[in-house]
Amino acid sequence: MPSNSAGILAYRKRREMEVLLVHPGGPFWRNKDLGAWSIPKGEYADGEDPDIAARREFAEELGLELAMPLVALGQVKQRGGKIVTAFAAELDIDLRSIRSNTFEMEWPPRSGKRQTFPEVDRAEWFTLEAAYDKINAGQRPLLERLAQVAGIA
Repeated sequence: MPSNSAGILAYRKRREMEVLLVHPGGPFWRNKDLGAWSIPKGEYADGEDPDIAARREFAEELGLELAMPLVALGQVKQRGGKIVTAFAAELDIDLRSIRSNTFEMEWPPRSGKRQTFPEVDRAEWFTLEAAYDKINAGQRPLLERLAQVAGIA
């Protein structure tokens, strides 16, 4: 059964619209760039409200609580089967204020050593055009939906 995730696609309007994407932390993602970025998101349990889960995950991955209304962008299915329910929020975040939760894992493999890594090792603002190359391919439709919702499509 596919897992369910919920997340928030934050955007701001400058000369061009820009979207906030995050790069996953940990050693597996260290040297990956194109197609590796994502909206801030995380899994939620059956019966949990995706809106609440998206806000929680945004806070965990970026260290910022959002109280503003969210605009539903619908669902997408990623290549591995994960269903992502996404919301949009217009806001401007100073990237220097971002603080991610951490996770622990054995690294290097079979070494017996445990290391701590951030869930998100960096976040950046991208134009929609640049974001299309950076974002996980399964999440690309969210960029198109955001453009329609924000009135720039």
